[in-house]
Amino acid sequence: MVDTIMIDLKALMVEREDCDAGTVEKLRNGLAQGKTQYRALRDSAEALKKKVEANVGTATGKRWHLKLGIAQYFIGYLTDAVENFKQSEGALANFYLGKALLEKQHLDESLKAFEKAEKSGYNTNQVKLQKAGIYRLKGDVAHARSTLKEVENQASHNPEYHFQAASCYLLDGLRDKAVEHFEKAVELDPNHTGALFQLGHCNDLVGNDDEAISFYERCMSHPPLHVGLLINLGILYEDNDKYEKAAECYRRVLNADPNHDQARLFLKDAESSLTQSYNPEAEAASSKFNQVLEISITDFELSVRSRNCLKKMNIRTLGDLTRVSEPQMLSSKNFGETSLNEIKIILSAKNLRIGQALEQGGGVDRRFVPAQALSEAEQALLNRPVSELNLSVRARKCMNRLNLASLAELVHRSADELLEAKNFGMTSLNEVREKLRQLGLNLRGD
Repeated sequence: MVDTIMIDLKALMVEREDCDAGTVEKLRNGLAQGKTQYRALRDSAEALKKKVEANVGTATGKRWHLKLGIAQYFIGYLTDAVENFKQSEGALANFYLGKALLEKQHLDESLKAFEKAEKSGYNTNQVKLQKAGIYRLKGDVAHARSTLKEVENQASHNPEYHFQAASCYLLDGLRDKAVEHFEKAVELDPNHTGALFQLGHCNDLVGNDDEAISFYERCMSHPPLHVGLLINLGILYEDNDKYEKAAECYRRVLNADPNHDQARLFLKDAESSLTQSYNPEAEAASSKFNQVLEISITDFELSVRSRNCLKKMNIRTLGDLTRVSEPQMLSSKNFGETSLNEIKIILSAKNLRIGQALEQGGGVDRRFVPAQALSEAEQALLNRPVSELNLSVRARKCMNRLNLASLAELVHRSADELLEAKNFGMTSLNEVREKLRQLGLNLRGD
């Protein structure tokens, strides 16, 4: 096997002031060679700052500003990169200014930068593809598609064309068609981070953790690294008990943005998990117990009276019965001792009892709202699926682990109960609370 010759990033970035598209391509290839190259680029950025300081207000200084901006862009220091690109000039500077502003979601400014790049002589078709992405993000999908139509002749060999086309297909809900084009983009450019990320995200959404991690990890080899990539990969690492790797992802976010609150809280969770012991037997037993709690009441032969009373009280599973007290049940109209004893027999057969969860939770009562006290609109709201909250990946996975399918099931959980779920921390709890608050709902006890 022939050893790969490492690209000398210091020589590439610091020893010469010239910078063109070829320089950027060499930089990308160098960064793909591993972590030591990423550190070398950070060291080069520090050296470039001195070059800039030594050539303030000169034409040479503008060229060093461009190189420093390029280095900072690939490191992920987007705010600093934007300032240096603005201090430079020319097609390449404006093109990467557009890309940096696009990463920061400053869409109007990004569009102006790309238009300047085109006027300065940057490849027109490449600029159009970037502009198509901006129109799509601004919600003008028709404009994005018409712009793609103008460069359709590049479809056979341009990875960015396939990436932008795929992104439009995603908006149409045509996931399979989108994946086909994302895969074509990666085939044409194995380092296309946007396409790699989207392939990872598509697998992440359907629970293909191994495939998602594989695509996300390939992204990690090709800076610039996006915050969404690092957060998503960190969550997947946590789900697979790779807490040190998860922590490293969150640290990298904080290196670029020390004020990123979500990354700081996720890092705290991951580091806490590193010190916790894991008992697979206990987790298996807990999983089996939770499955019993989710058994539907309709699976048992009950009298018509008992069945109707439970339906009115919105009690649907054995777990619901463990979270109410006997007095609560007897307070319901038409529910008497006979029905109560009937329920007790069913629970006893599963080694459960009425109010068991309340006792284990320290006697904290559950907010229980009888169905007859709800209007049709309120009942319809509670029957809506949890998926309509559009939660983040981490919070959504926790909802799945807890088997919470409807808003009614969610609001019958307390904050403490949610926090007991694996990888569910304060960030996820606050997110759920905010989503419920927007609908006029709260968790039990809030």
